[in-house]
Amino acid sequence: MAKTTDVFKNEIFKGKVLLCSGGGSGICRAMTEAVVRHGGKAVIISRSFDKLEKAAKEMSEATGGEVIPIQADVRKPADVENAVSKTVEKFGKIDFLINGAAGNFLAPFQKLSYNAFRTVVEIDLLGSFNLTKAASEHLKASKGSIINVSMTLHYTGSPYQQHAGAAKAGIDALTKHWAVELGPFGVRVNGIAPGPIVDTVGLDKLARSGASYETIPLGRAGSVTDIAQSTVFLFSDAAEWISGHMLVVDGAHWLTHYTPGYPGIVLNPPSKL
Repeated sequence: MAKTTDVFKNEIFKGKVLLCSGGGSGICRAMTEAVVRHGGKAVIISRSFDKLEKAAKEMSEATGGEVIPIQADVRKPADVENAVSKTVEKFGKIDFLINGAAGNFLAPFQKLSYNAFRTVVEIDLLGSFNLTKAASEHLKASKGSIINVSMTLHYTGSPYQQHAGAAKAGIDALTKHWAVELGPFGVRVNGIAPGPIVDTVGLDKLARSGASYETIPLGRAGSVTDIAQSTVFLFSDAAEWISGHMLVVDGAHWLTHYTPGYPGIVLNPPSKL
């Protein structure tokens, strides 16, 4: 599979500054690293500072770029406002924003607690609103770009995922509303909805051990590089007239994963919950 640096020019993001929630691991780490590999600087935020600091150091060493960790809980407005202030204090501006902080697990309706549902919505949906609200004036000033990380499971109504599905459906809606309201200020807002991505905590939680990826129409599961490439494209000038769009990156998986005889990735059965 091609690396992002094989597809896009190396310094297309030179002088650009990214703020990313959830950038210390998985998909969002790959998204962050892709921006830095193409000349950008980045700030990553998360609740767990030790893991965040380690990830920032590793990305800086791997890319030769600058990645700064800032501890913040996206559910708390004061935390995200502090993260935005420190980012601007360090780099002078914010050009790109990735809303990627998320929480998820499998739970059937009868076993999903009030607190569990609320927590996922607070992290995914409220957290995305909080961080974007805090960063919005800086994004207006730079005529920047936002990517919201969503998913595809709410497109068809997947079992044991109503909490995450409700939150991500809200994020899809915010993507459209923000595209309309922030567009006149020159800010583009899009979303990426990943399919099954190997070697991520999300897939480890949601897919049954030994699940077959051959039923995905394109014949394989996704990789974090697939999402990284989409990130670079959406932030680049090649996408300068694209806004309000949810880009599904899943090998056409969502079109088939609950079609009888074409099961796709199989979720853990209730007996294992």
